[in-house]
Amino acid sequence: MEFEPVIGLEVHSQLKTNTKIFCSCSTQFGGDPNTHVCPVCLGMPGVLPVLNKTVVEYAMRMALATHCTITRQNRFARKNYFYPDLPKGYQISQYEFPIAEHGHINITLEDGTTKRIGITRIHMEEDAGKLIHDPGRPVSLVDYNRTGTPLIEIVSEPDLRSAEEAGAYLRQIRSILRYLGISDGNMEEGSFRCDANVSIRPRGTETFGTRAELKNLNSFKYVESAIAYEIKRQKAVIADGGKVVQETRLWDSAKNRSNSMRGKEEAHDYRYFPDPDLVPIVIDDEWIESVQKSLPELPEARKERFISEYELPVYDAEVLTTARELADYFEDCVRQINNPKMVSNWVMGTLLGLLKTEGKTIEDSPVSSAQLAELLTLIKTSVISGKIAKTVFEEMVKSGKSPKVIVEEKGLVQVTDESAIEAVVDQVIAANPGEVEKFKAGNAKIMGFFVGQVMRETKGKANPQIVNKLLKEKLK
Repeated sequence: MEFEPVIGLEVHSQLKTNTKIFCSCSTQFGGDPNTHVCPVCLGMPGVLPVLNKTVVEYAMRMALATHCTITRQNRFARKNYFYPDLPKGYQISQYEFPIAEHGHINITLEDGTTKRIGITRIHMEEDAGKLIHDPGRPVSLVDYNRTGTPLIEIVSEPDLRSAEEAGAYLRQIRSILRYLGISDGNMEEGSFRCDANVSIRPRGTETFGTRAELKNLNSFKYVESAIAYEIKRQKAVIADGGKVVQETRLWDSAKNRSNSMRGKEEAHDYRYFPDPDLVPIVIDDEWIESVQKSLPELPEARKERFISEYELPVYDAEVLTTARELADYFEDCVRQINNPKMVSNWVMGTLLGLLKTEGKTIEDSPVSSAQLAELLTLIKTSVISGKIAKTVFEEMVKSGKSPKVIVEEKGLVQVTDESAIEAVVDQVIAANPGEVEKFKAGNAKIMGFFVGQVMRETKGKANPQIVNKLLKEKLK
């Protein structure tokens, strides 16, 4: 029997506000343990929460960017469970009346196909604290700095059918959050996390199988690996005559497998009820319109514009719009040198290759958009060749100097004097009579040999177009 996976994702994204959702404590990452806390986020008796308006607006931005319907009157609920990192004994979240529902995003897969993935709901909630397990003693310490940090949870429809689709969905959600400026999407710091609900069913049937939840996955690689493993595990269970058990499982990245954590809770296990300390949130048309006007150009729209306005291939446009900062860098360059494809080639190849090697992002680029545009202008105006430009780029990274200064200091200006190049061409032809005969006998590939020899003699400074023109004329 052939089975198909059914996957739904729950994304938890911390919002990039200065203060927590219900108090004025800092949300800054990395403070000393238990220094960003107060009686409100510690759940002391008698305190009252006060909602941070920015949290609501950030949630509305994500809702509008993902085509959701905003709930005009939504409210907070108490989600009751007991764990050491939850000081109140309950989490303030949303249940029956979330801020937004019924949206979607489009994802692009590796083969170029697109697929629409539904979004069930987006709701606001507070984050819990963090347990730190002592490797040398059988004790755990708790840091409450993260307690009360605002989150939005984005719940997808069970529309995903593979680990690849899940990875593409997560990357698109993270890209939208970053474009909106409402989350840094930093998975290493835990500000972007994912739970995956995975089940399998006989292909062609509509009934869902029993699902297992994979908890707190904090990298794209782990999400894809964990989902692929879970699909394989469930198929093996059924093949052996067993039944898949509804449970929560934790991913062990060191052993590349998941382990059972506990039985999966249902909504009634949390005993939700409206939070009596927080009034309902009423959102009117004027507020929605104000937030709508504040939205930036989003990844999908920017990709389509790059294709139509700059005539870039689809692949280039997809890569360049994955991050808002990268797209901005590209457009800054294009504004200074009107050659989009040339800029695209250098950004996607040379620059991103460097950043990947050094483990940096575009924000940390040692070469600014203005410097790259200046370098490409030198190529376009034939001051230097593309080959010399690679050398100049490497020196720019090391020294931080402008390309013009490097070219002048190192004497790298391209030779465009046709008579000077002709003398070198004549010299190369005279020194290689055997290769000349091969070319005249029909071996056109030998042209590359002659070009290489001329470039070697001129130390890469000869204009390649002139070299090719002269060689063709003389070898005929």
